Amino acid sequence: MSPRAMSPVLVGRSAELAELADALAAAPGAVLIGGDAGVGKTRLIREYARSVDARVLAGGCLELGSDGLPFAPFTTVLRDLVRDIGTDGVAGLVPRGDTGGLARLLPEFGEPESDAASGEERARLFEVMLTLLERLAERGPVVLVVEDAHWADRSTRDLLAFLIRNLGTAPILIVVTYRSDELHRSHPLRPLLAGLERVEHVRRAEIAPLTRTDIAALVTELLGRTPPPGLVERIAVRSEGNPLFIEALLDDDGTLACELPESLRDLLLAGVQRLPEETQDVLRDASGGGTRIEHALLAAVTGLGDGGLTRALRPAVAANVLVVEGDGYAFRHALIREVIHDDLLPGEHTRLHRRYAEALENDPGLVPAGRLWVELSHHWKAAHDSTWALVASWRAAADARKALAYAECLAMLSSVLELWDRVPDAAERIGADHGTVLEQAAAAADQAGEFDRGIKLVTAALREVDGVREGAGDRDPARVAMLLELRGRMRYQMARPGFVEDLRSAVAMLPADPPTALRARALSTLGNYVRLTPEIDEARNAADEALAVARALGDPVTEAEALITRFCADVDYIDEENLAEIDRTVVSIGDQRVLLRFHVIKSHFLEGAGRHEEAAAVAGRGIELAREFGVARTQGTSLSINTAEPLVSLGRWDEATAVLNQAMEQDPAVTTRTSLLVLSGWLALARGDLPTARKRLAGSREIMNLKMKWLKTQDYFSTLWLEANVALAEGRPEAGLDAVRPVLENPGLPDDARYAWPALVTGASICAELGDAAADDLRRIEERAAGLNVVGPLQDAHRRTFAAAAARARGVLDLAAWEAAAAAWEALGNPYQRACALLNAARAALADGDHDAAAVRLRTAAELAGGLGAVPLGDRVADLLRRTRTARGGESAAPLGLTPREYEVLRLVAEGRSNRDIAEALFISVKTASVHVSNILGKLDVASRGEAAATAHRLSLFGVPAGRDGAPVG
Repeated sequence: MSPRAMSPVLVGRSAELAELADALAAAPGAVLIGGDAGVGKTRLIREYARSVDARVLAGGCLELGSDGLPFAPFTTVLRDLVRDIGTDGVAGLVPRGDTGGLARLLPEFGEPESDAASGEERARLFEVMLTLLERLAERGPVVLVVEDAHWADRSTRDLLAFLIRNLGTAPILIVVTYRSDELHRSHPLRPLLAGLERVEHVRRAEIAPLTRTDIAALVTELLGRTPPPGLVERIAVRSEGNPLFIEALLDDDGTLACELPESLRDLLLAGVQRLPEETQDVLRDASGGGTRIEHALLAAVTGLGDGGLTRALRPAVAANVLVVEGDGYAFRHALIREVIHDDLLPGEHTRLHRRYAEALENDPGLVPAGRLWVELSHHWKAAHDSTWALVASWRAAADARKALAYAECLAMLSSVLELWDRVPDAAERIGADHGTVLEQAAAAADQAGEFDRGIKLVTAALREVDGVREGAGDRDPARVAMLLELRGRMRYQMARPGFVEDLRSAVAMLPADPPTALRARALSTLGNYVRLTPEIDEARNAADEALAVARALGDPVTEAEALITRFCADVDYIDEENLAEIDRTVVSIGDQRVLLRFHVIKSHFLEGAGRHEEAAAVAGRGIELAREFGVARTQGTSLSINTAEPLVSLGRWDEATAVLNQAMEQDPAVTTRTSLLVLSGWLALARGDLPTARKRLAGSREIMNLKMKWLKTQDYFSTLWLEANVALAEGRPEAGLDAVRPVLENPGLPDDARYAWPALVTGASICAELGDAAADDLRRIEERAAGLNVVGPLQDAHRRTFAAAAARARGVLDLAAWEAAAAAWEALGNPYQRACALLNAARAALADGDHDAAAVRLRTAAELAGGLGAVPLGDRVADLLRRTRTARGGESAAPLGLTPREYEVLRLVAEGRSNRDIAEALFISVKTASVHVSNILGKLDVASRGEAAATAHRLSLFGVPAGRDGAPVG
């Protein structure tokens, strides 16, 4: 029986092709396509690529990628692009023609500037890739395909996520395929898919098995004739609609191949076993090279030479077991390679991988640059040669570090550590001791964000240093200090106890005399982190000493860092002298990282000083600098909160919402994410979207619970403030007061007053809702407020608002106090807070009987609320304005001999309101309310409030009482 070439026909996927077409028409966007192995993902993509009117750039992840081969699909894409338009053509598509970053992916662009690379360079590489796609898309739509993402390395996943999250307006469609049946619960692709699915322009599709009708169509196409009776049903049962299995089951004589193989393994091998023996031998050799293998490499491994290999493989290509891809071959389906490789006997397996390793050692040019050492690591390990596997893993780690692939660098260094005890002369082989490997692995873990793993590695390195000390003199203090600082920073990221102690120990390891740059940096780091705790004096002292040492040594970068840390430790929102000093220093050195950090703290200062327009402008300039440095959509995201906050203050809520949404799509760091969630939640609440506000609060609370040990005042108090406002909007004032209490119990935190004042204003407003039941809480809130310093006009506006709100909680509607608060917010340009103050001023004016003054303030408040889209506040203002006009008009006499005011009081009595509630609602004193109630009881000839309410209900005098609104306070 001769082998039959399997048909590339595609059936039953019209809906998927249509969805891809729709996605491209709506581009920018992304489609995540999942499906079981063999279900037809690759065939779908090939058909789509053949038919679509767009430039298609495609690359696949290699199974080897999980062991450390970084950016594999993007390297393929770049290589194909260079073949198409040349290196000069690519250079013309990137900013300033600078392809240096791409050299880390493809040698055609030269050598990277250094072996070691910073986070900024990695971010710049990501930016260059995105810009390259955007510039290509200016010529026409671009489709980027990344196949087999279940094998994607960490760096590929990071770059893929970055591209998808940052698609702008260019017609770019990113298509990602993956095996659904590979995604076990701990698979690293699962959280990425879940996160990307929440991005607005991302679709997720699952390719289902073929239907009975589709199976019949495929069988008909494969046979070239109508299938005999019963064949389709038998194939449908055995294949369960999987196209790969249908093809493997079907023989060209119209029967089931291999007499219905009992196992999937046999099923997948059936097509291979029909090939000539020589071809099968070569396929066994090819299975050791991964999903794709270069022709030259396979020729070297088999020893057949170019012509002999071509002759041996021709039947496999004709039978569609192998497909030609560029200068090499790929198995039609990875499962076929897997079963062939697994079918090797242990000795065959070892000898095959040794042949691969020896071929690569003899001729490194057999694989693309950048793949050599990771391939050698893989093959020497599979050949059980620990010595050369260790050496290759060490070299592969260096390549990964150079390529900014920190997770893969960590994987390779972990391999070195795993093999260490099996190689007696390991240190001599790689030129580094075990402690150095631990240190480099810990640094890679820090860069890769694998902080838990990094902490364990640093701890192991410190134990090893202690062992060296005990065996051969004192340990190197600089080395220990570096390790302690690294562990302290990672413990901080994980909210682990001991981060401050580590940083203190790092400083203690370095003598003050003679002064050194290393000690200055350690002091600056200590000050930067300890300032997040109540130990402000320690932060200030550390920054001062770091500053003195940096100046003595002439180290301008450390000097600038120390100046920034000292400024942050004790922010003064009035005195700009220190800020100006930092400005001069930062500008003079031109360090990118320090310059970006300065824009963060300057915009923070300006917003805290109530200079909202300036704050937004400085944060915007910071983002422009981040864009200029090539890190706008990574590090520039941290400036988003400093952009959005002043926009909210200024009432530019639509702009703020756009900034917040874009920033949250970047999957930002925890501290940035907390602030973004709180601000976004408050905006939703202010616009009447309570469900979104609840969702944002839940996200912020979850983060806060994880990070309680070190959380910044900004995150902690702001989350509590949002929680109190949400509870108040839900009609749960007691729960709102519970949220405020931690603010009362934690005085003295950094930047206390700036973030405590809004929470205290909300607390006072809640006390006004609760009345006498909250008297003790009101006392504590007022005591906490009395202990706050007021620095700058923004805090003064909060203080004025608090004074008026606290007076209201005591039953006093102070018109002058609310007028002063409204004027303070107007001077700062904050329309929402001004409208809230004007609403309360109108209430106070009504209590004084001045309806005209109240109406003027309410009309202004209504205009402000309407312009903002602050629906709950606008409803409150409109309701009071309506009642103000009704109260003034007195168009009709009240029934039962009551005055209009008594009639209004009776309505509130019927709602079950207390005298205090009535006084607040009608802007009168509690005593006046009591007098009105007594008059009503006399006129109705009843003995109690309950009888009066019953009379009102019996006579149907009033409609359904109105509920509380959901406008946030402060």
